[in-house]
Amino acid sequence: MVKVTGGIEYTKVGEIKGPLLAVEGVSRVAFDEMVEIETLSGEKRFGKVLEVGKGKAIVQVFEGTQGLSVSGTKVRFLGKTMELPVSSELLGRVFDGLGKPLDGLPEPIGEDTRDINGAPINPERRDYPTDFIQTGISVIDGMLTLVRGQKLPIFSGAGMPHNMLAAQIAKQATVLGTREEFAVVFTAIGVQHGEAEFFRRTLEESGALKRSVLFLNLADDPAIERIITPRVALTAAEYLAFDLDMHVLVILTDITNYAEALREISAAREEVPGRKGYPGYLYTDLATNYERAGRIKGKKGSITQVPILSMPSDDITHPIADLTGYITEGQIVLSRELFRKGIYPPVGVLMSLSRLMKDGVGEGKTRAEHMEVSNQLYDAYSRATEIRALAEIVGKAGLTPIDLRYIKFGDLFEQRFLAQGYDENRNLEKTLSLAWEVLSSLPEGELTKIKEKYVKQYYRKEVFEETR
Repeated sequence: MVKVTGGIEYTKVGEIKGPLLAVEGVSRVAFDEMVEIETLSGEKRFGKVLEVGKGKAIVQVFEGTQGLSVSGTKVRFLGKTMELPVSSELLGRVFDGLGKPLDGLPEPIGEDTRDINGAPINPERRDYPTDFIQTGISVIDGMLTLVRGQKLPIFSGAGMPHNMLAAQIAKQATVLGTREEFAVVFTAIGVQHGEAEFFRRTLEESGALKRSVLFLNLADDPAIERIITPRVALTAAEYLAFDLDMHVLVILTDITNYAEALREISAAREEVPGRKGYPGYLYTDLATNYERAGRIKGKKGSITQVPILSMPSDDITHPIADLTGYITEGQIVLSRELFRKGIYPPVGVLMSLSRLMKDGVGEGKTRAEHMEVSNQLYDAYSRATEIRALAEIVGKAGLTPIDLRYIKFGDLFEQRFLAQGYDENRNLEKTLSLAWEVLSSLPEGELTKIKEKYVKQYYRKEVFEETR
């Protein structure tokens, strides 16, 4: 989707190092400027300026530098940043990481062009996220509520079903009370062909593809493209949300691959490394992508982000997960223990939270007792987990009757409330009904986080008797 016209041409390439190309004797060149590289054979590649000064420009080549030579290579500086043509014709299409069509169809006609780096949202114009999004997944809707305009990442590990969970959210998400479906911008960053095909097939079979845009940077594509892919995708999302008034759900998978590409470029530039070799500006760079989510006052549309991180060695203190947790408004952490039990989705609720949940639930939004029920589920499941650990030491014979009740609750919570089918779409009423069902396995007196009037209204004594 890169249109080339004019530009200042240079032929003095001083050095090629990894994905970078150094051009000497340059003038009037700016940071982030688009570059066209022409090889001896006439092949054209594209890049952007990473660094400029003292008559030298360092250029990041999107397609990689393999086959390039310091002699005979022409470098043309185009005098502009990378832009993406945008229009409603983006919907239903599949592109590569740079915005070139992969579906065999011609390039869409753009109604406008936008700088892929975006324009910062004026903080004064930002609208606070308060609209509940129904994902149809009980553990998210009931305890980790997603709110329109929120950034809620999924922290996962190798082999766990984070892609299934993201695909289920993509095909089921609606704003409660409006019946409006989300436009989905799915962004693959260095994923395997199988993962990309899974998302494409899932959206196609569910009928969601016609309201989706897919940007696929695959594992065998040049790593350098991974820096561009999320910026291209978010530019498309901003147009759909703030120009066409759509609710847009952006899924970014896998942020770990993005950060690895950043580390590769940083090493090639011989920058001083930070934690685990990542550049010191990793936090700032991640924030430039995450902070493009949100709502704007006076605009109907919104951008909600669900980034996916596969944590190396399931380490939640790894720099990528650690910094993402600071920037975003919560996290959904997948549990290896629950995954081994065969529970889907294997969400470790005690490690997870949604910081905006309190603003998106309650009377007039979901149900009056929603927040209290969530707090009670957390409290009871936390106690059940502690008692399970105690039972491994002293045995069940050493537990009190109420302790045994909590163990029963923990099992019911995982089997009835947490576990659900990949194609099962539960509405909020069903989710809260299941929550009350598992809470009713405890004595009424244990429900101390919920107002007495709600306990009297929803507590199910027959469930307590059945589970004795």
